[in-house]
Amino acid sequence: MSSGGLFGGRGGGGGNGSGSARIGMNDLPHRTSAVVSQPLLDSSSIYKPVFPSPGLSLALQANTDSQGGDRSNWTCVARNVGGGEVESSLRRNKEDENESRSGGSDNLGGVSGDDLDLEQENPRKKKRYHRHTSQQIQELEAFFKECPHPDEKQRSDLSKRLALETRQVKFWFQNRRTQMKTQMERHENTTLRQENDKLRAENLSIKEVMRNPICNNCGGLAVLGEVSLEEQHLQVENGRLKDELDRVCSLVGKFIGKPLSSSSAPLALPMPNFTLELAVGSNAFPVLGSVAFTTLPDFTAGLSSPLGSVITPARNVVVGGADRSHERLVYLELALAAMDELVKMAQMEDPLWIPGLDGGRETLNFDEYHQNFPRCVGPKPIGFASEATRSTCVVVINSLALVETLMDANRWQDMFPSVIAKATTTDVISAGMGGSRTGALQLMYAELQVLSPLVPVRHCHFLRFCKQLANGAWAVVDVSVDGVRDGYPGDRMGCCRLPSGGVVQDMPNGYSKVTWVEHAEYDESAVHPLYRPSLLSGMALGAPRWVAALQRQCQSLSILMSSLPADAANTITPSGRCSMVKLAQRMTDNFCAGVCSSSAHEWNKLRGGVHIGEDVRVMTRRSLANPGEPTGLVLSAATSVWLPATPQQVFDFLRNEQMRSQWDILSNGGPMQEMTHIAKGPDSGNAVSLLRASAMSADQSSMLILQETCTDASGSLVVYAPVDVPAMHLVMSGGDSSYVTLLPSGFAILPDGNVGKAVGGSLLTVAFQILVNSLQPTAKLTVESVETVNNLISCTVQKIKAALNCDA
Repeated sequence: MSSGGLFGGRGGGGGNGSGSARIGMNDLPHRTSAVVSQPLLDSSSIYKPVFPSPGLSLALQANTDSQGGDRSNWTCVARNVGGGEVESSLRRNKEDENESRSGGSDNLGGVSGDDLDLEQENPRKKKRYHRHTSQQIQELEAFFKECPHPDEKQRSDLSKRLALETRQVKFWFQNRRTQMKTQMERHENTTLRQENDKLRAENLSIKEVMRNPICNNCGGLAVLGEVSLEEQHLQVENGRLKDELDRVCSLVGKFIGKPLSSSSAPLALPMPNFTLELAVGSNAFPVLGSVAFTTLPDFTAGLSSPLGSVITPARNVVVGGADRSHERLVYLELALAAMDELVKMAQMEDPLWIPGLDGGRETLNFDEYHQNFPRCVGPKPIGFASEATRSTCVVVINSLALVETLMDANRWQDMFPSVIAKATTTDVISAGMGGSRTGALQLMYAELQVLSPLVPVRHCHFLRFCKQLANGAWAVVDVSVDGVRDGYPGDRMGCCRLPSGGVVQDMPNGYSKVTWVEHAEYDESAVHPLYRPSLLSGMALGAPRWVAALQRQCQSLSILMSSLPADAANTITPSGRCSMVKLAQRMTDNFCAGVCSSSAHEWNKLRGGVHIGEDVRVMTRRSLANPGEPTGLVLSAATSVWLPATPQQVFDFLRNEQMRSQWDILSNGGPMQEMTHIAKGPDSGNAVSLLRASAMSADQSSMLILQETCTDASGSLVVYAPVDVPAMHLVMSGGDSSYVTLLPSGFAILPDGNVGKAVGGSLLTVAFQILVNSLQPTAKLTVESVETVNNLISCTVQKIKAALNCDA
């Protein structure tokens, strides 16, 4: 078959190019059996362009060769679909047209249009096509996978390496991209067609069901009103779920530091670690309901804060919805608001904070506070008083160790033994992110105490949230859930903790700077008037108390854990020193429990029936085979008085073994001798010592008394207990101290809170624990026993007042 030319009209003659360009595959010389001959196409078989706009339409067309039988083959057809106005601008020269048509879109590896030998002087001469070699095709395909759109330099390099012309490479990539696009469109059309068929079938089935609606309750035909009501309920539920999703997105946006819309991520919310199981959960957020849920992917996001930026990697999160989820979302929102408030309050200065006269504490300007911070724990109960203080100190501990201590309930209680009577973690909502404590959120319960029977124990249910603000900077915040959690109203618990806690910043020398904020509301009517100024000033349970106790305890731990040798006068071994300190700590804990009626120990208050002092509280408990306690009926009596002497004067007097005979009946009327001294801080008042009392006669052995003294800016303790001599020898040699029986007595000294006033003094609490009956543990308490301990307290207080010249 011969062709009339590259660009022929309907009759195959040499037209003006406005018709179809036909490339005859039968004109190719015979190469191998793999070559597929393609018939010529006339304009009647040309595929009409898909787009009606002017331009060059390139399409794959099928036709049947009249000479070759009924075979469908493909060829590339270029048509001018624009008309005469754009014809001149789109026309190419004949040689470029042939090159661009090399091989067709399905014949990319076969024929190269640029190798067509066209004789200009004889246009009717047969055209010759040359195939690309298999190596050329392989390299072109490999390059196409890496870069489908090569630039001019890349095309030039390919043409040189493959011995092709640049235009051949250019047109090969054009045709290959066209083929790829066509294949993708075919696949997409197939997929959409299948989806359309599925939706059509679904629609038909739904229509069929709606023609005859069935009532789920009775099984009969449902009326239209019932269906409409159900639809109305579904719409209401859908709106509620959308609002819930928007709220979750808002909380997550606050947490990760960037906005998140529900429309952009309806099923995958990038939330931080939060073992926040907002759905069917294991240990973090338990069941959130039966709504469909999805597991969220890990992510890493930067949290911004005034102290810097911190990376917070996340874990998988499961999201759903139910009543339980609402409670957890409220907790999360409350924790975020509390953390924001704490960090701001730790950084802001005057006029928010009013410096104290002593320079060690600051009190809150409540008018300024209410203007800057919205209340996050509900309305303030009627009759409640507010206390808010801030203190700063440097402690011998790094930030990570301190954060771990604060997030562990047992270690937290050990760090503040005189402040915390009991502490437990009731629920771990999040254990932290990326193996650290940042993002940790847990629900806790604590009983906070002032060592006096005149001040009730504060029962607090609160959230504790930890966040890393920057490298070496952390914040731990507490906020009460009493006002937001059902069953725990703040007015019933007697107190409410507003955002309180500490901001910790590492220092170069291994120390940490701690800024502590304590903000609470409590029922002032339950507090004795003697202690109200101390509470309002923050000296009893405010920031100065927490900071002073933290500083003293860190110094104590640092010294006890050091490898410094014991004093030459001491004969105690290092292991014996640790055992003796442990025993003294147990003694002090039991003393504090006997002063305050916390739930950590089972004490029963004595009510009526006996005559005791107005401000003396008597409690009893039965000890039956408890390790470290004598068996029998134990009686505890405590009272508090005001003394017109400074706390330091009272403390120095009570711990002086030479003056002990002026108030202690165990001294046998003479001075005591210090046998062993273990320092627990740079201040000589922080120590554990073993004292020996004077013997009343030559035949009587001396009595040993174990004593621990503690002092800091917020107050002091002097706790002591008689101990068995053989047992103490065992302890001092490193033996187990948990089985040494003792009943502690002692004193707690607090400033009276009248800072800067002309009349100031101390609040002294005196407490004794006595074994009433060891022969009959189940015996009842007698009036004589109560009167004896009441007289002992009254006599001791009078002796101390007389020795300090406080009789007035």
